[in-house]
Amino acid sequence: MKNRVKALKTAVILAAVTLTTGIPLSAQRGVWESAPITVYAADNESYTEGKSGLLTYRKYSDHVEISHCELSATSVEIPESIEGLPVTVIGIYAFQISKIQSVTIPNSVKEIGHYAFNSCSNLTSITIPDSVEKVGIRAFENCSSLEKIEFPDHIIEWNTKVFEGTPWISSQREKSPLVIVNGALLDGDKCKGEVKLTSDIKYIASGAFQRNMDITSVVVPSSVTKLCDNVFFYCTNLTSVELNGATLIGSMAFCGCEKLTDLKLSGKLTDIDERAFSDIKSNATITFYGSKETWEKINKPNDDPFLKNAKMIFDENHSDPNEEIAGDLNMDGEFNVADFLLLQKWLLGDKNAELKNWKAADYTKDEVLDVFDLVLMRKAIIKK
Repeated sequence: MKNRVKALKTAVILAAVTLTTGIPLSAQRGVWESAPITVYAADNESYTEGKSGLLTYRKYSDHVEISHCELSATSVEIPESIEGLPVTVIGIYAFQISKIQSVTIPNSVKEIGHYAFNSCSNLTSITIPDSVEKVGIRAFENCSSLEKIEFPDHIIEWNTKVFEGTPWISSQREKSPLVIVNGALLDGDKCKGEVKLTSDIKYIASGAFQRNMDITSVVVPSSVTKLCDNVFFYCTNLTSVELNGATLIGSMAFCGCEKLTDLKLSGKLTDIDERAFSDIKSNATITFYGSKETWEKINKPNDDPFLKNAKMIFDENHSDPNEEIAGDLNMDGEFNVADFLLLQKWLLGDKNAELKNWKAADYTKDEVLDVFDLVLMRKAIIKK
């Protein structure tokens, strides 16, 4: 799919203000004209606007984007294609503040835009299809009746506070201070003190810990290879962070973390956004798990005060204690006969057999544990 077309100049300005402040653009929503009209966007890619039932859409050369829904609509089924082109995007603000109680999203949609379903207070459940790859900022925020969500079984690129203000996120926070869906950490709002993430987490959503004043330190395993935008935005009591595998640190990831004095960075790091450490005046010690030569090659801001004032330590011998070990079902840091016997008991139906990291034994990589994995595990033990 081609890059999404940027909004026209006026819309860009409005959206920039809105997304920065976190205020929905409810007042700006209007009903599009039903007659098709060709419009030229800022990057000169044209689209044609049209109407399909309760929905208004934008047709591009290779895909269709849903741009608006009638506010009075209560039940909507988004078509998989319109005018022979796949519907791949639910646009920014498309359903915001509408009265929908149910909506069917087809398996053609790849992206759900910023604020797309924001403040749909009558929406009770949603199924996010397997095709979705990205969900925008506060897309379902303040859906005050949203209790049931069905997720695809793969990691999605989650933006900031997607489900904030919903019964679903409230119930998940009650179960655990870390809200994790299929390997993605969506929310750490209720975490306190020292936080040590486990290797089953592969992705941390933008803004996951945003404005959490209660966390003091976080250890991120090497399984997380990207620290997204705003992850620790204004976590004002955060003093220590260890990033064992991050190759990239996103925009404002540590913005406002005024007490951050101990930062440990992966030797695999290649990019630090120019605003990653904005609004930080503390003098920190940065331990880089690599050589000084490797550090110098990282794409990073040259005039950032936090980086310029930091004391640098280079450690080329570091290893992540959380790094996943193949076969280590009980997560004791070692693969041995105990793991083999544990899997054997589990396959025989022993209810006391707890697999702390079942994926470590998925030797066939088919997302299922069975006798074939047991056979391969036995061969791996013999080879040790």
